[in-house]
Amino acid sequence: MATLSLHIDLRLDDFVLSVTENLQLEDVTVLFGPSGAGKTTLLRIIAGLESRAVGRIALNDAIWQDREPRQFIPPHLRSLGYVFQDGRLFPHLSVEKNLRFAERRATRSDALTLTEVTTALDLTPLLQRNPTSLSAGEQQRVAIGRALLRNPALMLMDEPLSALDAKRKAEIIPYIARLPQEFGIPVLYVTHNVEEVTRLATRVILLAQGQIAAYGDAIEVLERIDLEPLAGHLETGAVLEGRATAHLNGMTTLSVAGQDLRIPGTSVAPGNILRLRVQARDVALATQPLQGLSIRNILRARILSIDLVEEIFAEVLLDVGGQHLRARITREAVDDLQLAIGQEVYALIKSVAIDRDLLT
Repeated sequence: MATLSLHIDLRLDDFVLSVTENLQLEDVTVLFGPSGAGKTTLLRIIAGLESRAVGRIALNDAIWQDREPRQFIPPHLRSLGYVFQDGRLFPHLSVEKNLRFAERRATRSDALTLTEVTTALDLTPLLQRNPTSLSAGEQQRVAIGRALLRNPALMLMDEPLSALDAKRKAEIIPYIARLPQEFGIPVLYVTHNVEEVTRLATRVILLAQGQIAAYGDAIEVLERIDLEPLAGHLETGAVLEGRATAHLNGMTTLSVAGQDLRIPGTSVAPGNILRLRVQARDVALATQPLQGLSIRNILRARILSIDLVEEIFAEVLLDVGGQHLRARITREAVDDLQLAIGQEVYALIKSVAIDRDLLT
């Protein structure tokens, strides 16, 4: 596991970014937060592209920047791969020549080979094509390959899916998710899209107003109700993990703690794990089994906590076989149903409430 030590300050007019944290980078760490929080700025600082930033940056034992004694390693000498929002490929070179350009600039002696990278990213059929003839999704796969061929110790990705439609995003997500295991390179990934966080993140850094508001396990951070005001469009919810068991009638069945969860159809092979986020407002509660409903999902659960967050509403945290789920209901419903901590209930989730944008 790589450790990225940040003790950095940067002032830009009326915006101040101040980050002091030792980040344990394992698999994909997502830097998340609303627009204007400083996510891209922090990524640029790590890459050495913001020379006005002061402080210390170190990846493991390699010091890239320090205040005393003064030290600043330029971007091209930092062991980094950087993938931008757009591919930034050389339009006058073929895909293969774009990749070989990066291969010649590898920052480590044990460089990855062109064959390894093109095979992993399914780029072989594209090698003789010109970048201008590629789809946006194909261009981003080439950009990822080019960054990999520098054989970096760390990959930085700045909203690489932001220009893609939902279908193209869903196609590329699995490639990004596999990078750390396949190549042993951790990824620091910037986004403000909670679905990308859900699908990719092992750990999450929530950045708000230039400071780290939360850092930790992705599932734990994404279910915290206290972070909703800081996270922009993040609505309260929780993450469930399920193993695909069947595809039928345009629907996929996931096994979640031994219970079936039916969601809009995906291409996930039976036996594989899928992670999805369920918003609290899409979960209803019942105190006894119900019949004759159009709702496809009725999960047995136990109440862990009841938080009265607003004048009208309550947030109920549920245990579903060791996983967590949240329900936002009215205080009136809490009183009428006489809900209490430790009580067994049934969580009702509409299949149509599951966001299918990034389901694959």
